[in-house]
Amino acid sequence: MRYAVVSDVHANIEALDAAFALIRDDDEVFCLGDMVGYGPNPNECVDRLRARVTAAVLGNHDVAAIDNYGLAYFNPAARDALRWTQGVLSAENRDWLDSLGYEFRRPDFLLVHGAPVNYFEYILDKAGAARAFAATDARLIFIGHTHIAEVYARDPDGTIEHVHLQHGGEVPLVDGVRYLINVGSVGQPRDLNPQASFGFYDPGAQTVRIERVDYAIARVREKIASVQLPDALGRRLLVGR
Repeated sequence: MRYAVVSDVHANIEALDAAFALIRDDDEVFCLGDMVGYGPNPNECVDRLRARVTAAVLGNHDVAAIDNYGLAYFNPAARDALRWTQGVLSAENRDWLDSLGYEFRRPDFLLVHGAPVNYFEYILDKAGAARAFAATDARLIFIGHTHIAEVYARDPDGTIEHVHLQHGGEVPLVDGVRYLINVGSVGQPRDLNPQASFGFYDPGAQTVRIERVDYAIARVREKIASVQLPDALGRRLLVGR
């Protein structure tokens, strides 16, 4: 069994389809939230994810789309996109999002959007990673939220190492070491690589691989303009920030 882990799709169906093209039919698929927001295809993305994922957890944009939670703290472009999303999101997709929880646990891994317990915390450094490791006993913690593909590894003595995965790559999982793995963003990467980012976890091989894949950014920008979402949301896709 191999697991595909996607996060921060943000209503970008072109990017999601490009990621799904690399996912096998026998892969189990998990989503770490923020399925909507920013992008022009919220229903199409939620439909696709609902039909394919084994489990998904809520992101902050999903919660805001459902009931306005935290909307006041979003930047103006994100707020405009979420208000538009609320107007077009189908009742069926809204109800499905509303049925999701904030974490999903299996014996060997934990799925959350941003961090264990403090689900929407941004983990941006080793101090944040240390808090995350202290909040759970899971050996593998899969996160998104920052849109930056990277891994933190905690050795048995408590030392934390950090590696950016801006261009993808494979991480061998070492016995006794715990891992906090940010799979990056499918729909709006922010690590200066505009390629969609997601991960594969292979428990048999004991590896995690971050994949980067091209998608039709120009088409997404056209759609963003056609529904009159802020132009900045399309421009940033070109540079991955």
